[in-house]
Amino acid sequence: MRRLTKYLLALVLGLTFLVPAGAAQAATPYCGIHWGSLAKQAGSLSAAQLTNVRTGRHTCYDRMVVDFRGDVTGYSVQYVSQFAAEGSGAAIPLRGAADLAVTAHAPAYDASGNPTYAPANPRELRNVMGYQTFRQLAWGGSFEGSSSIGLGVRARLPFRVFVLDGPGTGSRLVVDVAHFW
Repeated sequence: MRRLTKYLLALVLGLTFLVPAGAAQAATPYCGIHWGSLAKQAGSLSAAQLTNVRTGRHTCYDRMVVDFRGDVTGYSVQYVSQFAAEGSGAAIPLRGAADLAVTAHAPAYDASGNPTYAPANPRELRNVMGYQTFRQLAWGGSFEGSSSIGLGVRARLPFRVFVLDGPGTGSRLVVDVAHFW
């Protein structure tokens, strides 16, 4: 029995040296992020009108914010093999190793068909040079009450999506993409 105990103790000690340094830390999520990279969607079409797209850099993630006049109630965000334009389905190439399609179930035009968001350069909505994860933001257009933005990212990384109220009677669709897993 004593010999078996010594053998098991030696085996356990030997295995601890075989585990690479930092392996225990590898199981710890980056910045506490548990978001995942699967599609995220909510709600349905809304009468809110898309008015602006902004970006920001944070310690653990890059952020895209889409502003709306009114309450945006629906969205779909997912990794796709090729980002496509609303209506025509024409491929829109994006820089980066992964394409994230962000679709707001809200138009970028008013009830009379006048644009509420008309980017100066549809292929470069914002300058994201120097961002850790974002590589490009491209306008996919607005068609039949849905508006889309292609987000080219460095790799297929975890992301989260949520809606915030305000300012005023408006709302914001927020997409955060982590820098690492």
